[in-house]
Amino acid sequence: MGRMARERATVGAMVRIFCGAHHGGSQLCPECAALLAYAEYRLERCPFQGDKPTCAACPVHCYRPAQRQRIRQVMRFSGPRMLWRHPYLALRHLLDGRRDRRAKPLAPVNVGKAKPAGRGKKEHEEPWTSNPRP
Repeated sequence: MGRMARERATVGAMVRIFCGAHHGGSQLCPECAALLAYAEYRLERCPFQGDKPTCAACPVHCYRPAQRQRIRQVMRFSGPRMLWRHPYLALRHLLDGRRDRRAKPLAPVNVGKAKPAGRGKKEHEEPWTSNPRP
């Protein structure tokens, strides 16, 4: 099972655990089904695909604020229960999270690099403005 398929299975299992405990029934309620569909849509559109970090370690916040808050509730509730209901997915998710923290940043930023000569502010300019002194 590839990384993205495992992510889909993990999110699906978490939503089912949450919905079963909070809304009852064997089927997902419309609200949870919509949240799962949104999560799967965002996974399909993920710019990192196979190199995708776990959501907690991701530099890109692709969820809308309302859905992000909702999926956080689902993950907080379902995360500890995943160890009993889906131990393989839970363990792989934990390992993926640890791998992401040890990995190099996905989008390196030019921090601490000197600018090439001849570019940037001129000597007679103030550092906080782009207008030269008269």
